[in-house]
Order: sequence, then C-alpha cells, then structure tokens
Amino acid sequence: MVLATNLGFPRVGADRELKKATEAYWKGTLSREELDVVAQELATRHWTLQQKAGIAHIPSFDFALYDHVLHLTAALGCIPARYNWDGGKVDNDLYFAMARGNDKVTAMEMTKWFDTNYHYIVPEFEEGQAFKLSCDLIFKSFEAAKAAGIAARPVIVGPVSYLLLGKKKSDFCRLTLLPGLLKVYAEILNGLKARGAEWVQIDEPFLALDLDDSWKTAYTDAYAELRKSVPDLKILTATYFEALRENTELAFSLPVQAVHIDLVRAPDQLDAALKAIKKEQILSLGLVDGRNIWKNDLSKSLTLAEKAIAALGSDRVWIGPSCSLLHTPIDLALESKLDPQVKSWMAYATQKLDEIAAIAKGAASGRQSVAAFLEESDRVVADRKTSSRIHNKDVKARVAAITPDMLSRKSPFAARRKAQQDVIKLPAYPTTTIGSFPQTADIRKARADFKKGTIDAAAYETAMKKEIEHVVRYQEKIDLDVLVHGEAERNDMVEYFGEQLSGFAFSQNGWVQSYGSRCVKPPIIFGDISRPTPMTVAWSKYAQSLTSRPMKGMLTGPITILQWSFVRDDQPRSETSRQIALAIRDEVADLEAAGITIIQIDEAALREGLPLRKADWKQYLKNAVDDFRITSCTVEDSTQIHTHMCYSDFNEIIDSIAAMDADVISIETSRSQMELLNAFQAFKYPNEIGPGVYDIHSPRIPTEKEMVDLLDKAAAVIDPSLLWVNPDCGLKTRGWKEVEPALEHMVKAAKSMRAKAKQSAAA
Repeated sequence: MVLATNLGFPRVGADRELKKATEAYWKGTLSREELDVVAQELATRHWTLQQKAGIAHIPSFDFALYDHVLHLTAALGCIPARYNWDGGKVDNDLYFAMARGNDKVTAMEMTKWFDTNYHYIVPEFEEGQAFKLSCDLIFKSFEAAKAAGIAARPVIVGPVSYLLLGKKKSDFCRLTLLPGLLKVYAEILNGLKARGAEWVQIDEPFLALDLDDSWKTAYTDAYAELRKSVPDLKILTATYFEALRENTELAFSLPVQAVHIDLVRAPDQLDAALKAIKKEQILSLGLVDGRNIWKNDLSKSLTLAEKAIAALGSDRVWIGPSCSLLHTPIDLALESKLDPQVKSWMAYATQKLDEIAAIAKGAASGRQSVAAFLEESDRVVADRKTSSRIHNKDVKARVAAITPDMLSRKSPFAARRKAQQDVIKLPAYPTTTIGSFPQTADIRKARADFKKGTIDAAAYETAMKKEIEHVVRYQEKIDLDVLVHGEAERNDMVEYFGEQLSGFAFSQNGWVQSYGSRCVKPPIIFGDISRPTPMTVAWSKYAQSLTSRPMKGMLTGPITILQWSFVRDDQPRSETSRQIALAIRDEVADLEAAGITIIQIDEAALREGLPLRKADWKQYLKNAVDDFRITSCTVEDSTQIHTHMCYSDFNEIIDSIAAMDADVISIETSRSQMELLNAFQAFKYPNEIGPGVYDIHSPRIPTEKEMVDLLDKAAAVIDPSLLWVNPDCGLKTRGWKEVEPALEHMVKAAKSMRAKAKQSAAA
C-alpha cells in the first residue's frame, strides 16, 4: 500500500503561539514550565492535524523552541567552551544563550539553511571535540507523540550533514570527529528503538550537493557503523532541495530501508533513482512543494507516482512533501481577505497534507478515487495559464527591450568616488546604520489602526512623520554621519515594496519562521510585476528636509524581494527577478531626482539564492549582477550607491559581488569576528566596505572597546580609507534601550579610529 508521509511541520503555531511564548520567557513573564506547556500543546496539535489528514508517518523532534540544528547541538553536547558548560543536562538558559547571547557571552553564528530564508545556529567544532548525549528532548518528543496516540517517525539531521553544517574553530579535518559523533548517534537511535520507534528519518541534504571523495567515503563509513550499532531500526535517509545527480548510487548504496528524493526541485531524477534503488528499498517521492504556496498539479504528480509504482510496486512507494513543510504557512483557511481567485490557486501546510494524502490514495486506488481533487487541480492549472491577472504583455515587452548600456555606470569607481566626496564630504570611518530603527509599540499600533480604518491616512502620515523626525534628531544628537529615516512606515523590507507593486498579493496569516522567534509573512508573487507609482520618495524627501546631513534612500533589491517572497512557479525565477529590477530602477531614478544623494539597494539574500550545485552558479550570478546593475546604473556619478548583504560566505562569489559595482557594501561580520573580510582582502575588493561591528540579532550591547577591536581587525586587512562603520543589519527587531547605547558606542569607536589614524599619520 502506498503510504502518505511527512518530513516536518511548521512550529510557530497558527497564531504564532511559539513566538509569543518564547519572547515572554525571555522577558521573564513566562516560566520555563509554562513555556514547555505551550510547546507541547503545539506539538500535539500538529501531530493530531497530520493524523486526521491521513498521514501514516508523522515526524517527531521536528519541533524546536529556536532551531532544530541547535536542538541537535544541545543533544550532542557540542557546547562551545565560552559558555562554561558543566557537562550536565543542557537547559533552556544555556540553549537560548547559544542562540542569542547574553550580557556575558556572545551568541553562536547564524546562517541560512541552504537556499531557504530559514536560519540555523551554526555548530562550532574544535579539534578533538567531544560529544555526549546531553539532552533527552528527542526521546521526550517521541514519547509524547506515543502518549497522544501517534506512532511517530523521529527526525534528526544526519551525522555527515551535521559535520558539514558546522564551522571549524581551528585548522583540522572535521572528519576526525566522525567516530566520536557516531557513538552518540548510535546511543540516540538505540534509545529510540528501546522506546518503540520502528522508523527514524535521518536528513542528509548534503547528499544532493557537491561532495568530494572524502565526504562520500564518510557517508559509506558512517551508515555502515550505524547499521552495525543499531541493526533493527528502520532508517529513511531524506534528501531534498536538489537532485542527487552523481551521488545517486551513493545514496541508494547506504544500508538504509528507504530513501527520499525531491521531485519538485528535480523531477528528472526519478529515472536515475529507479535504476539505482536496491531490492526491497522503499522510494519516498517528494511530490508536494514544501517551500511554496501553490496548489499541486495532482495529475502531474500522479503520473510520477504511477511510474514509480509500475517499477517498484505499491508497497515500495511513499508519497510526501519535497522537504519539511517548515517553510510554508500553517493553514489557508485562516485567510479571509485574500482575493478569492488568487486564494483558489494556493495551499498552505494543512492543505498540503490533504494533497499528499490525495496523491497517495490516487496512486494506490486509481485516479477515479480522487476524481474531485483532480478536477479542481486541473481547473487551477488551466486558470493560471490564461489569467489576465497573471500575464501583462507590457511588462514582458519592457524586459525584452533591456539594452547593455542600462547595466553600466557612467564612470569607473575611482572617478565616481571623487565626485561623491566632493558632494557628500564625509570623514574617515564614516558612520551610518543599515536602515531600520526599532519598530515600537506606538508605530505598530498606528499601522494597525490605519489598516483597521480607525485612523485616516492623514493621521497615519502624521504619526509616521513624528517617528521619522525622532529618529533623525536622535542620529544628529549622537553625531552619525549618514542618516536614515528609520523606516517607521514599513512593516517589512520586502512586504512594504510588494504592497505597492503590481503582481503581488498579501496574506493575513501567512507567517513562516525565519529564525528563533522572528516570523515573516512573505509576499506572494502571482503575476507580472511593475511599479504603478513611486514607493519611497515622499518619505525620504521629508526626512532629508529635516537635516543638512546626507539621508540614505532605502530600497530592497530584486534578488532579495524574489528570495523572500513566495514566487510564482509558472515562469523562470530569473524572469520574475528581471521584472522587479526594472521596477526598482524607476524608484532609484525618482529618488535621485528628489535630491537623495545616497541610495542603498539591499541585496541581503544574494548569497542565499545561489544554486546549491556549483555547476549552476555561473548563470545565476550573471543574472543577479545584471539585475542589480539594472536597478543602480541609472544614476549620476555623484550619487552613491550602497548595498547590504546578510550572513554569507563570500569567498567563492567575491568576484560577482565586485561586479555589482556598488560604491559601498555593508556586510554582517561581528559574530564571525571579521573573518568574512578575509575574502575581500584576498580579492583586493576595490570599493568601499562597511563591516558590521554590532550584532543586532542578539540583545547584548557591545562595548566601545569591542567595536574598536573589530575595526582594528578590519583595518588590518582592508585599506582604512575604504572602511565604513555600521551595525550588522537593520535595527527594527531591537528595542531603543539596546539600540541607543550600542549606537553611541559605535560612534565613539569610529571617532577613536579617526584619532588613531591622525596620530599614525602624524607619526
């Protein structure tokens, strides 16, 4: 019998209960016991939801208070020395200190989970790293599911992928850690077996990435050892986000009972999988998109399922999502204001469970058994192909008319820099922020009241202008050099723009987890994109009128808007990005015409959009660079173009970053202690750069000395005349009590560096 299965479910709750509970715990208004109750109620609710939908294999331990990789790190006892861990059970305080830092210790690094917009906490490895089972949550999760009547399939990141996800803190081969790591994995798996687990899901997403021979051997050795240590537990090895390609034989050669493949991202890999699968192995087909919100083409999915069944038989085929449903909102039924036609094209996690069950039923019992599902699916497919709301011939014609001269600034950087210095007149180590300031309760209330209609547009504009003036005056007070307006009027750096562009729709409750308690509500790109009217000009012009200091115009770039949205799947993503680039180009031109001399176009997500296979990088990077140049190359030499990028490893794409030709780039570097600057030094990055000196993802307030130390490290690898001083990222998630001392320390640090530079020059 074909089984309907799932790989993971969203954690935050339909009303973001987990977010609210964890933030209350951090504030001290919720006890640890009360937090645990909320977490367990959510996990049980989600298990029951999956059971009612007809899912046969329901995951446990996919739930996490902050991050599933951090959960595993805690379970493995892989605790960095700076936390002074006593070797006992890892509790909530230690867990959250690793995630967020505190007054005494910095947080662990955070980076993107492959090419998604989810962030995980990066494991840290020292030479000789010891591992020990230090947290029993994986067992408690399974037992709680069992008590709720759920025969769960525990899910855990695999040992080889865990090593590849981590970061070495010294120069050694991390494969030397594998034997010790496998002992703890064996202890975990045997513990699950003893508690009644029949299956365990071991996620090995790196099997779908480029691997050298040493890591391929590691897979073979690791699973041979696990099978020897845990002979009776059935293992599903789950791969996702890409095709197995040259690793197909490797994946199916492992001594496991089932292998999962992503047929949404890579449908063509089915044939290779059917050839490589071993006798009696089960093939799990990822047919429902775990990363997007469009309804499944059930006829297309059933065709793939039927092909697998014809080759293997119905007992050796499972149906599931392409990956964990973590990346999708919970329930479309909660959306009461979405346009009915657009809503009819969509499915959230709850609806995707029904799709998985329908495909499994249709594959097992014939298409007539799911005739109503198929009829509705076919209608949606036909509707999206022909809808005039999706297809705009004028937008397509404008993309086709792009010319090479639209991709180049008028002069090279050296000439532009002189022109900008003549106009902007900044000191050495100029200070600025990345754009947003704290989104206070008053700001959120005014926005909510405006949306509800309890205040009119004039009252809302007055409230926002008051906030903008407060931010401007504060920046003047602490003597920042380049100001921002604080983005009080913006709910989100992508949603704000999407609300003003054609081709976008917006949800009320389409929340997904970005990191920890940070939830985002991605815009929905359903059609061709254009800009009907200016989006930011009035706000920026007003802010500039308040001060004689330069005011940055703040925009989000096309790749970031693309990456942080749910994107239409009926045309190449590169085509959608190009449409966004033209819309942002129009905004850049209008900002310059309004007298804004510095314009920041954030491409925070450029690195995360990089294809997972290096063979696919070249075309993506060319498209991304061209899109940025389309947005920015409409201005005069004297207008300074900035961009910002989030946590990224820049080493392998530094030439493409340079090719973007932004006058100034700001990057997140404080958590890595400026290590990311090594890429810019080795490449001899030619333009100006602002390495972040203030980790805004932590509530911790850095001292002036800490910031000076970071700037000294930066000045040792980058020409000091090219350095800017700024936080790692925008400040919207922090409170004013944190922001004020941190920024004041930052300005003092910059002035200290200027003084040292003068002393050095005099000497």
